[in-house]
Amino acid sequence: MVCSVLQKFKALIYSRVYIFRDCFGPKPEAISNEINATLSYTKFNEVLLTKTIRKMAKSQIYTKTGDKGKTSLIGGTRVEKHHYRLEAYGTIDELNAHIGMIRSWPNEPTVNQTITHLQDQLFMIGAYLATDDNISDLRTKLNQDESEIELLETEMDKMEESLPPLKNFILPGGHPAATYSHIARTVCRRAERRVNEMAEKTEVANWVIRYLNRLSDYFFVLSRYLSKFYDNNEITWSPKL
Repeated sequence: MVCSVLQKFKALIYSRVYIFRDCFGPKPEAISNEINATLSYTKFNEVLLTKTIRKMAKSQIYTKTGDKGKTSLIGGTRVEKHHYRLEAYGTIDELNAHIGMIRSWPNEPTVNQTITHLQDQLFMIGAYLATDDNISDLRTKLNQDESEIELLETEMDKMEESLPPLKNFILPGGHPAATYSHIARTVCRRAERRVNEMAEKTEVANWVIRYLNRLSDYFFVLSRYLSKFYDNNEITWSPKL
């Protein structure tokens, strides 16, 4: 892999130098020096590129730094793996995995595009929750725009236009895509509870809690929408009272 990348890199640089030579023919000394400088710079970058690629090739998923039940927050602080921050962003990560299951089905392209965008937003929220309080500048950069909450509301409104009025509770089930939407809804509620619990111990921006609250509503509407899209009848709950 290293050799292949280096060969392509060298070929690109050298080809540009040779094209320059072919176009201008014999060169004054200044131009010749410029070409030699370019080739020297290329060799310098070749060394850097080699080191970078080899470092990447050696990177591993396992680091062994968490073998004693601790991990690092963004910022370097070491905490227990059952720390409230990990409970919060770990549940966000779990939610994101369930959302990926919804996206694995051949839903409408616009639905899957929205879902992909939501997954991206959840990664940002996870980063926000994983960032130590003393890295305030990074936490500020991870702030979310109000338009993201408005997007959820707009998408829900569009889906509900094609759905019958809701008169009963719905039993989760039916098509797998709809079922995974219900799972995402319940995991999202748990994530919201974990973040609320975290907010009792440290500062959490209100937009995170608001977003998660709205997101769980979105997945409920999405479950109904996907049931209709896949021609699956909703099963309502009829209490025996």
